[in-house]
Amino acid sequence: MAARSGTKQKMLYGAVELLRERGAAGVTVDAVLTRSQTPRGSVYHHFPGGRNQIIAEAVELAGTVIAAIIDESVREGSVGALRRFGAFWTLILHDSDYAAGCPVVSVTVGGSDDDQQLIPAVADIFRRWQDAVTRSLTAEGVEQARASRLATMAIAAIEGAVILCRASRSTVPLDDVVSELEVILANSIRPQEA
Repeated sequence: MAARSGTKQKMLYGAVELLRERGAAGVTVDAVLTRSQTPRGSVYHHFPGGRNQIIAEAVELAGTVIAAIIDESVREGSVGALRRFGAFWTLILHDSDYAAGCPVVSVTVGGSDDDQQLIPAVADIFRRWQDAVTRSLTAEGVEQARASRLATMAIAAIEGAVILCRASRSTVPLDDVVSELEVILANSIRPQEA
């Protein structure tokens, strides 16, 4: 049983890597099997829905992992979370030689009908991320509506910066976005009364 669940996890992580590097169109059953080094029968056992099920579960896994990173990071405050999230993407970009982006974004910008069916799940993932950042900001004294707008801006800016980093093969766009967002967030936070 443990080996089977390990096989499924290997396949899902392989699919997440493919989403990051190639987008949803690049996630084929053969590509997942090759990346995860798993036997073909594993697809039918773990993913009876085939490619669509693999992608759906990989997107959910990626969204959950990134949400956990955000949730853990916001304990350091919004500025600390921003720095940590910037460091997370810097590591991903460097380790992949600028080939990897956000697997959740890759589904959003894909053009196939299969990709479009995942948009509600992707929207929910983005909402979870925004809610976590919003909660962090409101805990630091930022008014709810402004905190929500700042969370949207932060996530959009970082995701956009990752795309620019891949195109320029440099982390300068991400560094710039993190630096400017730091100033905006720091200026938005009200000191807590003792």
